[in-house]
Amino acid sequence: MTHAVNPSVSPGVRCMMMRGGTSRGLYFLATDLPPDPAERDQLLLRVMGSGDPLQIDGVGGGHPLTSKVAVVSRSACQDADVDYLFLQLGVEQATITDQQNCGNILAGIGPFAVERGLIAAGAESTTARIRMVNSDSIVTAVFDTPDGVPQYAGPTAIAGVPGTAAPISLRFADTAGSVTGSLLPTGNVRDVIDGIEVTCVDNGMPVVVARATDLGISGHETVDELGSNASLIARVRSLRLAAGKFMGLGDVSGLSVPKTTLVSPPRDGGAICTRTFIPERLHTSIGVLGAVTVATALRLPGGTGAELGRFRTDSAAVDVEHPTGHLAVEVELDLSAQPPRVLSAGVIRTARKLFDGTVFPASAPSAAGASGTERGWHT
Repeated sequence: MTHAVNPSVSPGVRCMMMRGGTSRGLYFLATDLPPDPAERDQLLLRVMGSGDPLQIDGVGGGHPLTSKVAVVSRSACQDADVDYLFLQLGVEQATITDQQNCGNILAGIGPFAVERGLIAAGAESTTARIRMVNSDSIVTAVFDTPDGVPQYAGPTAIAGVPGTAAPISLRFADTAGSVTGSLLPTGNVRDVIDGIEVTCVDNGMPVVVARATDLGISGHETVDELGSNASLIARVRSLRLAAGKFMGLGDVSGLSVPKTTLVSPPRDGGAICTRTFIPERLHTSIGVLGAVTVATALRLPGGTGAELGRFRTDSAAVDVEHPTGHLAVEVELDLSAQPPRVLSAGVIRTARKLFDGTVFPASAPSAAGASGTERGWHT
């Protein structure tokens, strides 16, 4: 029997939803999406439901941490197995950008690549060499694959995620200058921008680091307390916009970078306490590459807020406190080089497959009915 096709119904797209670290996102094979970037981005915005604060007509969770996409393919590079393009989608606004990496969503790339047959699994564990397309840098992921199957259950707990899961080791290479082209995009370890002393660093994520007290808070407040502080949010916005220009990023009003992290003395045995804005909304924890970059900034002699930290002299490990716990990262620097050189960085994360199937995007709006916001996506 032949069935009529309803042209108003959008065809489904093969998709896997995963929790990667403390984020949640949609993972796609590049071959399952339109090859044209503009067409692809319009499709993803309709899948996610962006342009509505609840994302009620899509699968987004109404928060930047749950409005993320990974596009994965086999790599043509000899030093990588798969390519990973990260896309951050807006929530209230129908925007999409590739101007940053995401180290949390990165945690799910290796298992996803095995699930989709892009790489062969080892009998006990698998090592995947992943090229982060956004910054053209390589990360090595090691994860459990007993009997050749990705293992999601395990004993590792990470702050911000209930329960435990299997550990995924991530080791980064060549992350300095991921977006700006330089570890110190302003050329200085310390600057005064918009009246605030800051350190601007890009070691996988462009971040503006400032002392919490310089913006009138202790830095130990809860996410809800800071999220309702309208004057603080306005101050962070002003600082971020000014810093973006100093960092060579131009007008960042429509971008998700740079992030802003306010630091204060640790309260729970860690090295430093942080409160991070993404870009102006409080992060419930801290991003992986954001934490790596903050640790890098504080390891630099003269880094803003470095005097507040309690850093080990016998280890590259930095225990970063955030609103829901701790994130331990490793950063090793060659401080004898000018400018300082990043030798290595690493972190342990977890990931879990949530569903695998077909996602159905909302129908594309007609040309007459499309609003400026709906067409306001950018890459």
